[in-house]
Amino acid sequence: QVQLVESGGGSVQAGGSLRLTCLASGRTSSGYAMGWFRQAPGKEREFVAGISRSGGSRLYADSVKGRFTISRDDVKNMVSLQMNSLKPEDTAVYYCAATSVYYSGSYHAPHYGDWGQGTQVTVSS
Repeated sequence: QVQLVESGGGSVQAGGSLRLTCLASGRTSSGYAMGWFRQAPGKEREFVAGISRSGGSRLYADSVKGRFTISRDDVKNMVSLQMNSLKPEDTAVYYCAATSVYYSGSYHAPHYGDWGQGTQVTVSS
């Protein structure tokens, strides 16, 4: 089991940028594919981005392609999500997740066994 702690959330105007960070502890992050999910009020949790164990493969939701970039630094046991050109519809609680089963990551929340507590991102128009 790996413990995950997100940071970097906040409030920003539309068109702005934020960088979310997920710090892993307990076990080295290199043993996990990592993902970011988000959940807006009244909506189901949805996939945002994922990165394979090696970092060589990335997955993105269509809604964030070209705007968000996921990366990892296993020396620092950290995964980041760079979010540019933010839109009001990006407002949500963002969660970091880890899977030791799916090497390349997954679009599906049930495939991830470990989750952080989330960090709020609010984008105003």
